Amino acid sequence: MPSLALFDFDGTITTHETMPAFVRQSTSPLRFLFGYPLLFPLVIGYKLGWVSGTTIRKALVRVAYSGVAADKLQQHGKQFAATYLEQCLRPEAMQRIQWHRDRSDTIVVVSGGLDVYLRPWAERHNLELICSKLERKDGRMTGNYDGKQCVLGEKAKQVRERYDLSSFDEIYAYGDTPEDRELLALATRAFYREMPATP
Repeated sequence: MPSLALFDFDGTITTHETMPAFVRQSTSPLRFLFGYPLLFPLVIGYKLGWVSGTTIRKALVRVAYSGVAADKLQQHGKQFAATYLEQCLRPEAMQRIQWHRDRSDTIVVVSGGLDVYLRPWAERHNLELICSKLERKDGRMTGNYDGKQCVLGEKAKQVRERYDLSSFDEIYAYGDTPEDRELLALATRAFYREMPATP
């Protein structure tokens, strides 16, 4: 029976966190100029461990995307997926994904990253996706998340909601930060900050 393979994205499939680069590329210079002073104290707090990643991502999305045309941001996401993301993939991770594909396993990317760029990337590579979504209303971004951020325990929760874990003989999970621990706990074979060599 095929297995389930759960992959975190940033730092696991990629060489680094990609959301900051997407925000920089998809935010107008003027908005960035006025928004950065608002975010700066949170950035410092995050680096000092006083502000959670969830809080800073929520603030970043609000400052960067409130009122932005949804179709324009979607285009930024497609371009980012086709160019930037393709340049920062870890070869060993893509080899492991191919190993699972050759076994006909169900392969799912489970990420706190944003749907606007992760969805086109996942579709490009024929992978299933669970991720954070941005809210849209009347053709514009609201600056809010649509539902909860797909981080920490929410990753495991959404996996359980979508898949019947008892139907898989084995569950593989791959992650690289403490935010992935609940996801890794679902696995019969968990890999933390390592990518096993493929046969």
